[in-house]
Amino acid sequence: MIRNQMSRTALSQLVIIDMQTRLLSAMPQEAMTAVIKNCSILAQAATMLEVPILLTEQYPQGLGNTAPELLAFLPNIKPVEKLSFSCMSEPKFSRQLTRDHSQVIIAGMEAHICVLQTALDLQNSKQVFVAEDAIISRNPANKANAIARMREAGCIISNTESIVFEWLGKADGDAFKAISKLIR
Repeated sequence: MIRNQMSRTALSQLVIIDMQTRLLSAMPQEAMTAVIKNCSILAQAATMLEVPILLTEQYPQGLGNTAPELLAFLPNIKPVEKLSFSCMSEPKFSRQLTRDHSQVIIAGMEAHICVLQTALDLQNSKQVFVAEDAIISRNPANKANAIARMREAGCIISNTESIVFEWLGKADGDAFKAISKLIR
């Protein structure tokens, strides 16, 4: 990410994809718990640091709404409903994507479907960072394949802690103290 601390948050936008109740139960539970925790850390840090957040829901009538334990940290975010696997195929998503933020950080599920297709499509116009520890697939092999494909396509594969500390840029201030507590 960019070296100037103010620029890091000013250039970033967080996208959390399809963290929905009916999908959660289909995932490996231990891994799902970690992904929810990491998505929550990203959401809280983004909120504290005023990084814009986009939230999506794939066919909520069938897959349910965003997990309440994550939605608790996104009280003012209205999810973009979609039927397309790539968020970029949903006009409402594309309209809400902040044009002046050149970096998009992606979290959510499933890694090998909606996360992958969105990341690949975003590569045309943005620098894409994928929080590897904040994405999941039902089958770990599918997640590994998706990560390899995204990396090959030029996406930067990172992790929750690296992202939030790069947003911070330095170890001082109230935001640092609050975000450090989230990581523990």
